[in-house]
Amino acid sequence: MMVDNLNRFFELNQTIVFFVYGLVFFVMGLAIALQSRHHSRLELARALGWLAAFGIAHGLHEWGAIFIPIQAQYINPVIIELLHVLRVILLALSFAFLFQFGVELLRERWPRLMLFPLFFMVGWTLIFILPGIAWVTNFDLWHQQASTWARYLLGFTGGMVAAAGLYYQAQRHIKPLDLQPIYRTLQIAGACLLLYALLGGLIVPAGDFFPANWLNETAVQNAIGIPLPVFRSLVGLVLAIAIIRAMDVFDVEVDQMIEQMEVEQSLTVERDRIGRDLHDGAVQQLYSAGLMVSAARHKLSSEPDVAEQRLDRAVRTIDEAIAGLRAMMGELRETPAVTTLPDELRKQTSDPRFTALMAVTLQLDLPDTATSTSLSTAVFTPIQTHHISAILNEALSNAARHAHARHVEVVACQNGCQFQLTIHDDGRGFNPDEQTTGYGLRNMRDRARLLGGQLRIQSQPHEGAAITLILPMEEAS
Repeated sequence: MMVDNLNRFFELNQTIVFFVYGLVFFVMGLAIALQSRHHSRLELARALGWLAAFGIAHGLHEWGAIFIPIQAQYINPVIIELLHVLRVILLALSFAFLFQFGVELLRERWPRLMLFPLFFMVGWTLIFILPGIAWVTNFDLWHQQASTWARYLLGFTGGMVAAAGLYYQAQRHIKPLDLQPIYRTLQIAGACLLLYALLGGLIVPAGDFFPANWLNETAVQNAIGIPLPVFRSLVGLVLAIAIIRAMDVFDVEVDQMIEQMEVEQSLTVERDRIGRDLHDGAVQQLYSAGLMVSAARHKLSSEPDVAEQRLDRAVRTIDEAIAGLRAMMGELRETPAVTTLPDELRKQTSDPRFTALMAVTLQLDLPDTATSTSLSTAVFTPIQTHHISAILNEALSNAARHAHARHVEVVACQNGCQFQLTIHDDGRGFNPDEQTTGYGLRNMRDRARLLGGQLRIQSQPHEGAAITLILPMEEAS
């Protein structure tokens, strides 16, 4: 009784069932087609066009079950038969697109599969389209057999290959990126394609040959009372959601590419800065020391006291050059993989390179910094922490080497929705408008720009300097 009621309900609402069925696949195809993925280096991006073609073509095929019977009331029967032929061709094409989608995903592993969709499609066309229509005596029988073999040859095989292709891509290219949500979503999409290969490719219209005479749409509906398009629609809906969510991988890929470009730009800036510092610092100091030693050698016999003074000055110059080289070597050390901003600020302000030359104090006024750094860890990424640390390092280095400051105060705080880092020293000061050739200040401005923040420099000769980095917290999160 229950089965009969379900059969009657779905028979009365058959139009809605087919409309929803077609809508699910058409929307999936349209959503995929509207996404631009030309920049992506993933094989999945280049193959998704075929899945979009499958969704659109398959949706149009299902809508044909609604609109062709409506048009049959007004159009010549010959044209209606032609529309049915076009609908069957559209079904085969949609499955061929799905087949090609799976083959593209497996191209890297099994390149010989590339010709299989075309071979199956041409074979089906030669059997059922070119001679089949001319020789057909029973159009309904031809329609049933053409649809059945399109599902067997292209639908079932294409769905299985597509499922295998998605699983391969997820294992080979997505799982190594440590994108677990996207990896699981692709697995769900693969399972949906596998299930659709069974529901859409193996369960066919009833026929007079095995297995169509045993496993068919009519037998399933009689057994459970629910037509197969309902299950296909549910599978298609889950597939559409999974594929659309999995396409977030392209946004992640773009973010990683942008971050990599920022890192490469930062590294280029660092190399330029280190090269300039080497030229203006250690190289010049060693060159001067060489001149002092050369001059002292000529004074050894005639003026030994003068020679001793010059040798002492040369030794001090060499020591300063060595100290500078050691500082640069410290800057070139790899940044720890896991670090928080408060820890990095404490490390910089307690570095003996700076504390041996001046008094450095640090005031932290970040959320939970007194007991925990978990919030700061969530707010600032390692790349952002590195940029902020590098700005502080440059400011402290300038205060020690050029300003000859005796005291530096570093304040890191959250001011509303902004992070603020201030480095104030009591050194010689300078005129920021006249510092056009210095590379350190330009380097700090570049890093502030990469962070999406602002760098303010306030200083006057003999009045010290204050450098302030302002960074929106929402951009750092």
